[in-house]
Amino acid sequence: MFDRTEEPSVQCPPRHVALIMDGNGRWARERELERIDGHSAGEEAIVAAVRAARDSGISWLSLFAFSTENWRRPQDEVDFLMLFNQRVIRNNASDWNEMGVRMRYLGKADPRIPDFVHEDIAFAEHLTRHNTAMTLTMAFDHGGRRDVVRAARSLIEHGVPAEQVTEDALAGHMQYPDLPDIDLLVRSSGEHRLSNFMLWQAAYAELVFLDVLWPDFRAEHLQQALDVYQLRQRRFGKVPSAVAVGTRG
Repeated sequence: MFDRTEEPSVQCPPRHVALIMDGNGRWARERELERIDGHSAGEEAIVAAVRAARDSGISWLSLFAFSTENWRRPQDEVDFLMLFNQRVIRNNASDWNEMGVRMRYLGKADPRIPDFVHEDIAFAEHLTRHNTAMTLTMAFDHGGRRDVVRAARSLIEHGVPAEQVTEDALAGHMQYPDLPDIDLLVRSSGEHRLSNFMLWQAAYAELVFLDVLWPDFRAEHLQQALDVYQLRQRRFGKVPSAVAVGTRG
């Protein structure tokens, strides 16, 4: 976990932005289409979000692609989402690699994930492993509570004494210990909830909820969220008088 006291001023972009990509089903329903058509249309929004984040100087971008709860959806929709993940990789990994984007997948633990999905994930991660312009974390088969449980189990397996279990110790046993806390978390579609997304990293995130449905999300919507973020005063539990106006401390 990084030291918040050394963060730059609020005029700088947030270091870590996370997006809950919501609204595909409603987008399709409004157009009398199938739900999978809404998911398919969301690829353009993913491409736009990644490029906009990269151009805005954001170092870490995380996208909620598939949750541990999404396994409860109809099997044909789950099957499509597996194929859709493969399509996103095959259509965009080379471009993102040229942009200097490193791809990583958070979760991917359920045995129901097909081998071909694991193979494409491994390809993308290997292809982009040395890139440093931005880290794109795809939360795929991800659940925030499960992440914390897995970290706690890892502490136990490594024999860490109870008195040495601290926040930093637990963070060090997360799947990606270098993943920084989320500065700005954005959810599309107008829903106001976290849906078990990156709960540990989102502890002090600024939350912005946009009415746009995910397939319609574009660079201007990310900028809208960034503009809202610029107006926030992040206190981390301090009283306003103890925080300099216009800082992220």
